[in-house]
Amino acid sequence: QVQLVESGGGLVQAGGSLRLSCAASGRTVSNFNMGWFRQAPGKERDFVAFISRIGRSTYYADSVKGRFTISRDNAKNTLFLQMNSLKPEDTAVYYCAADRSGSYLYTAASGYNYWGQGTQVTVSS
Repeated sequence: QVQLVESGGGLVQAGGSLRLSCAASGRTVSNFNMGWFRQAPGKERDFVAFISRIGRSTYYADSVKGRFTISRDNAKNTLFLQMNSLKPEDTAVYYCAADRSGSYLYTAASGYNYWGQGTQVTVSS
């Protein structure tokens, strides 16, 4: 089993930055593809960013491309999401997710096996 715990969320003004972390425990996730998703009130959980097992490949939703950067430190079993130029529409609960197959680039939530509990990000205008 893998446990994922997000941190780093909070309240920030539009144009500001936040860095989210996702600490994995239970087993190493170095062979897992990882992703970030977000869910705003009353909306579905949406894909934000993907990173491959060793971080060689990344992929972003169009809405965050150029503003967000996903990265990982496999030695520390930790995933990151650097969020810059934040907008009010980025307000959501952010979740990290792990895909134990490590084989495909999934943008659908159903492609991931393990999820964190989420961290709230609120961007004020």
